[in-house]
Amino acid sequence: MTALDVAFAAVGLITAASGLLAVTTRHVVHAALWLVVCLGAVAGCYLVLGAEFVALVQLLVYVGAIVVLVLFALMLTRAPIGPNSEISTSRLHRVLAGVLGAGVTALLAAALVPIAGPAVERHDTSTTQVAEQLFGTWVWPFEILSLLLLVALIAAMAVSRMTRPEQAADEVQAAQVQAAQTPSESA
Repeated sequence: MTALDVAFAAVGLITAASGLLAVTTRHVVHAALWLVVCLGAVAGCYLVLGAEFVALVQLLVYVGAIVVLVLFALMLTRAPIGPNSEISTSRLHRVLAGVLGAGVTALLAAALVPIAGPAVERHDTSTTQVAEQLFGTWVWPFEILSLLLLVALIAAMAVSRMTRPEQAADEVQAAQVQAAQTPSESA
């Protein structure tokens, strides 16, 4: 086992642990911050594998843009920050979801590990080859993703400008109280 294998295993463990924390925490902002750690650790995996360009793109696009978009949408929509008893699930549901996730992981591992073979060969790639794949084969999925993120940002703005029914009722009641307190102009 080489030093690269140990480094990859360590960064992979950080990735898996932070990903697990991102989906199990009950605070939305904490989940977004654990997502930053997870995506940063994935960039570390790319660095260990020798794909510096992909690691930089990972940091710029995912950590720098998507997580900021998520945090911006949370702040803009005034989403509840802490745990919310109205939308939380029971402990049984969480345990069943964990068992189901572990089962799917085991099935995927059982299907994919034999395909990889006893040893995965490492191929040297250049930035030119990565750029050809990124801007040739994968350009449309990236463009569609950018449009999806733009639509999500516009939707977050629209949702933040909507008035909630209880907020609208409070505004109507405040207007009625103010109208009752001001003297009539016709008198």
